[in-house]
Amino acid sequence: MSRRPGTPRLLRQLNDRAALELLLSDGPLTRAELGERTGLSKVTAGQLLARLEGRGLVAPVGEQAGGRGPNAALYGVVPSSAYVAGLVVLPDRVTAGVADITGELIAQIAVDPNGHGDPVRIVHNALQRVCQTARVSMAQLRACVIGTRGVVDPHTGDVRFSFDLPSWHEGVLAALSASLRRPVVIENDVNLAVIAEREHGAARGLSDFVLVWAGIGQGLGVMFGGRLHRGSSGGAGEIGWLPVPGEPLPVDVGEPQSGSFQRLVGGEAIAGLAAANGLTGESISEQVAAAVADPSGANGDFIEEIAGRLAIGVAAVTVVLDPGLVVLTGDVGRSGGKALAARVEEAVARICPSRPQVRVTEVEGDPVLRGALLAALERAREEVFTSTVDA
Repeated sequence: MSRRPGTPRLLRQLNDRAALELLLSDGPLTRAELGERTGLSKVTAGQLLARLEGRGLVAPVGEQAGGRGPNAALYGVVPSSAYVAGLVVLPDRVTAGVADITGELIAQIAVDPNGHGDPVRIVHNALQRVCQTARVSMAQLRACVIGTRGVVDPHTGDVRFSFDLPSWHEGVLAALSASLRRPVVIENDVNLAVIAEREHGAARGLSDFVLVWAGIGQGLGVMFGGRLHRGSSGGAGEIGWLPVPGEPLPVDVGEPQSGSFQRLVGGEAIAGLAAANGLTGESISEQVAAAVADPSGANGDFIEEIAGRLAIGVAAVTVVLDPGLVVLTGDVGRSGGKALAARVEEAVARICPSRPQVRVTEVEGDPVLRGALLAALERAREEVFTSTVDA
């Protein structure tokens, strides 16, 4: 039987990756602790740490007292060994963040595009600003993930359709990668919120769930088997176009607010419903939050009506996918909180043979930005953690 060439190198790569992941999740650790958790001998664990320290990926961060003899050194991943960037691009605002390889957010900024429509200029300016704030050079960024509204083609990675961002179209991805001189990923904003929800939110650790974005616009993110479901053309989750009985069907998908479900639960619909119930507030978020705070009288009717309307979309998704858990987010979902989620769950149970659990998001801050940074970290770690052994 011939020996497969490269096997010792492959084993070292696997051991290095496992050690780095452990140090990120459970560190800092001593050499002995790392050996125990990876199944490596103390000698092999010591060689591994020496190799990773030589690469600048790990370093002693303290000592563990106890027992006879000298204290054992504690090792951790060097935060500055790599950085990633995440961006959220909206028509009137761009939010950018930089995180180190451990996932800690170093800097976050929001900038006004100032009417500029060129995606390359918008992204480049935002990245320069956030890197300056983080005191990190753009050359140190190992990955960049951008979240946008619209349909992203899963085959090309380009935005295929977005009426909010008409200048984001085929060819933008290549132009961005060329300008920044590094690979760039564009992802649908709701899909990134799904990633954040699974890592830090109400769906923490779950492999199967759906996320409903309820706000001015509507969106759906689907996680099955631990993987995002994007559909053959990237259009999975465009729930705003869900046909709804009693609502007119769209005649032109390029027209804003044209989808049936969007007409039922979108920003204009919620604002009109609030006005009809005598509710005031500068935004639908404030109107929903005020109604939830005092659910008596017209306020209660307002929340019940929103829940009933959202339940139509949730029920349609449930009878097809039977997800078990539905997470509400977006301006309306967040403002409605647990009270709205509970009423949606009850309304779904009345019209659907399956009863999924409906919970409000638990992700703090901007869920799309957090998802973008998580996606960027996954890519950066794959690159950095698998290049620890010389050929």
